[in-house]
Amino acid sequence: QVQLVESGGGLVQAGGSLRLSCAASGGTVSTYATGWFRQAPGKEREFVAALSQGGGSTHYADSVKGRFTISRDNAKNTVYLQLNSLKPEDSAVYYCAAGRVYSILLESYVYWGQGTQVTVSS
Repeated sequence: QVQLVESGGGLVQAGGSLRLSCAASGGTVSTYATGWFRQAPGKEREFVAALSQGGGSTHYADSVKGRFTISRDNAKNTVYLQLNSLKPEDSAVYYCAAGRVYSILLESYVYWGQGTQVTVSS
């Protein structure tokens, strides 16, 4: 059973940056596909970014492409999401997820963290 714990969220002004971390335990995160999703109030959870098991492939939602970067530190068993050029519409709870299938689909991921809040002020 893999446990995922996100951190790094907070309040930032538009145009600013944050780095979210997702620390994994109970399993080796490099053997899983990992993804980041987000959910704003009153909206469905949506895909943000994904990283393949081998780390050779990434995929991003169009809304964050060129601004966000997903990465992994195998030694720390941690996945990151670098958020740059933040916009108010990026405000949401961000969730880290892990699964056996590299996918943009929420249902492909088995393990989920508790989420971390990102708020971007205008």
